[in-house]
Amino acid sequence: MKEKLLFELNSVYRDNMRIKGYSFGEGEESACIVGATRGNEVQQLYICSRLINIFKQLEHQGKIKYGKSVMVIPTVNSHSMNIGKRFWSTDNTDINRMFPGYNLGETTQRIAAGVFENISSYKFGIQFTSFYMQGDYIPHVRVMQTGFEDIELAKDFGLPYVYRRNARPYDTTTLNYNWQLWETKAFSVYTSATDKIDVVSAREAINAVLSFLNKQGIIQYRCHEGFISQFIEGHSLMNVKSATAGIFIRHADVDSRVKKGDVIAEIMDPYTGETADRVIAPQNGIVFFHVNQPLIYSQTPLFRIIPTDDLV
Repeated sequence: MKEKLLFELNSVYRDNMRIKGYSFGEGEESACIVGATRGNEVQQLYICSRLINIFKQLEHQGKIKYGKSVMVIPTVNSHSMNIGKRFWSTDNTDINRMFPGYNLGETTQRIAAGVFENISSYKFGIQFTSFYMQGDYIPHVRVMQTGFEDIELAKDFGLPYVYRRNARPYDTTTLNYNWQLWETKAFSVYTSATDKIDVVSAREAINAVLSFLNKQGIIQYRCHEGFISQFIEGHSLMNVKSATAGIFIRHADVDSRVKKGDVIAEIMDPYTGETADRVIAPQNGIVFFHVNQPLIYSQTPLFRIIPTDDLV
């Protein structure tokens, strides 16, 4: 294992922020794995730390293929992580909206530029990231529709779903999008948690990455190859929103099957304790995402459901 300093930011009142990458093997820049870009992505940091430990063992056992190398970057935002803040602590900007970066720009632009300069030439790029809304997901691989995406390759992770979403204007400054423009095969991996550690879904994500790298001939690793991934388009999912604000009492979990008409949540009046609204499943389907906040506002997207034609 080699430790590489990718970027260092001087700090007046705190220790300097150092972004480190841990590389394994020698030769072709085969795969780069990036963890937390935001300060609350604890699950993503945990997964990368576990991967570093595993790659150390694989390297010691000679199971990283000759002429291949892998780099893992646990976090690019340790300053925000140290104070429990999701975005950059001084101006609340999102590093994952600053790529490919600008080394003479704002702080987060310079951080993004320093990181991207070191990782833009890798053949495969894997990012553990999180959604802008706090909630839980079915573990899945997400690709952005840029014209360079590779759906069939994404299925090699063996996760339940491969999800493709249309790129919007603000997506053009994400790591995933810019990796693809620089001809890296880029994938974003979502697990069931963000600001807490979910060991079960973390293990599933770790095995997915190791299985993917094994199939690409980068490492030698025997494991369960996972699911035959189902491909879904982002626009095909059904959003279920709240009709009123209040205390959110959820009855349906991620990956659970619901039928049209099922009560999947209730919204309680926070003052009287009475049921202010019942959230009804609009169609048969599988819960792909749900928020995990106890207090919600009116018109908040509470669930995303994959429609199915289940009759049982």
